[in-house]
Amino acid sequence: MERLFQVLSDAIYFNLIRENRYLMFISGLSVSLQLTVYASILGVIIGLFMAMAKLSRNRFFNRLASVYIDVIRGTPAVVQLVIIYYAILGRSGLSRTLIASIAFGINSGAYVAELIRAGIQAVDKGQMEAARSLGFSHAQSMRYIIIPQAIKNILPAIISEFIVLLKETAIAGYIALDDLTRVGTLIRSRTFDAYTPFILIAALYLYITTVLSWIGARVERRLRQSD
Repeated sequence: MERLFQVLSDAIYFNLIRENRYLMFISGLSVSLQLTVYASILGVIIGLFMAMAKLSRNRFFNRLASVYIDVIRGTPAVVQLVIIYYAILGRSGLSRTLIASIAFGINSGAYVAELIRAGIQAVDKGQMEAARSLGFSHAQSMRYIIIPQAIKNILPAIISEFIVLLKETAIAGYIALDDLTRVGTLIRSRTFDAYTPFILIAALYLYITTVLSWIGARVERRLRQSD
């Protein structure tokens, strides 16, 4: 037991303490969280517009939204990231963090669009009829009556998408962005320890996703109480 403790303490020292390597973990975590926040904001914006287009009676917008959702959901996120970086925005002068945020936001937007669409369709049709009878236009009815109720219904699912997006940013290393997972690879190349850096990274991801899941559960309970 004492020998095991010594091995673990040595591994943690070489991978976390020596040469202030914990700063690399902090920097990588910061990049991963930035990507998640920026991509989530962009994903919600794109998702809202795509959901409106999917529900639109205009055939062009409806078809455009359907193609976007099918293509994004039908292809791997890592392939989308590589294409957007190397083939589209690589020479734009934008930072890797911003490009990765755009790529992840576009990917998330397809899933958020379906969440919002399902949330809108779950609102009783009588709500729209009542709003129109009060003199609201269709756009006003959606803005003030339907969408707020839909967001309330899908908020727990949006938090779950945020958690999925956080874990999805682990592929950002494919464009040489020093996110949390790539930091583990860099530390492994210096310490030649094949597993300790990634155990530490897994623990960080687990802690963050557990906190987010707890927040999501609290929000869901609060929404049920308000109903």
